[in-house]
Amino acid sequence: MQFLRTLFWILITVVVVVFSIQNWKTVDIALSSIHIEFNLPVLLIATFLTGLLPTLIVNRMARWRLLRRLETAERALQQIAAPAAPPRPAAEGRLLPPGSVPSAVPPGVS
Repeated sequence: MQFLRTLFWILITVVVVVFSIQNWKTVDIALSSIHIEFNLPVLLIATFLTGLLPTLIVNRMARWRLLRRLETAERALQQIAAPAAPPRPAAEGRLLPPGSVPSAVPPGVS
């Protein structure tokens, strides 16, 4: 999978470089009284990033929020599914003597 991702980015880079070399022209942009000259590839890459970055930030924030909710749900599920604490053993100093074992029949009754 890592190989395919690397191959994809290499192909994208090659296409951008070839496009930039083929279209290296100066473009004049007029905003009111301001005139700015840009190279066409720089302008197109800046426009692309201007649209991509806000979308990418919103996507990462939503993913982070969902991962936090998933972690919270998993922790709650582990607490519910955790076994109950084992019963505490009787204290060592409180052992009953052998003749005082409790019975269901009261003394004096046969």
